[in-house]
Amino acid sequence: MEITLNTPALLFPAISLLLLAFTNRFLGLSSLIRGLKKQFENDHDANLISQIQNLQNRLILIRNMQAFGISSMLMCVVCMFALFFNFIILGKILFGASLILMMISLVLSLREIMISVKAVNLELKQLQKEGLKIREY
Repeated sequence: MEITLNTPALLFPAISLLLLAFTNRFLGLSSLIRGLKKQFENDHDANLISQIQNLQNRLILIRNMQAFGISSMLMCVVCMFALFFNFIILGKILFGASLILMMISLVLSLREIMISVKAVNLELKQLQKEGLKIREY
């Protein structure tokens, strides 16, 4: 396989957009946790604790998604240096490692989305018990 300096550079836009999406999810969850914390201080509802714990698990996943995504980007940069200095074999190995790190980040993202959908479906079931007609996704 022929690998040039442009090959790892192709990942930069994708990685950047993924990191932006991960950061937005992190900020949204952080805001939600702060709101639930204030609500818990007023109500002391035990259900809020389990919701906050679920969100905390999702934050850990997002942190790991970001860490693997950033590691993938750094590996791409190191790969480009290796290719620039004509270390082709090393460049290929680093590029492969970068792709593996990105795959791990994406798998974690998929897991976080599955947890998110499950949590929303639990809320929808509660609304269904209260008599609202809602279709589950």
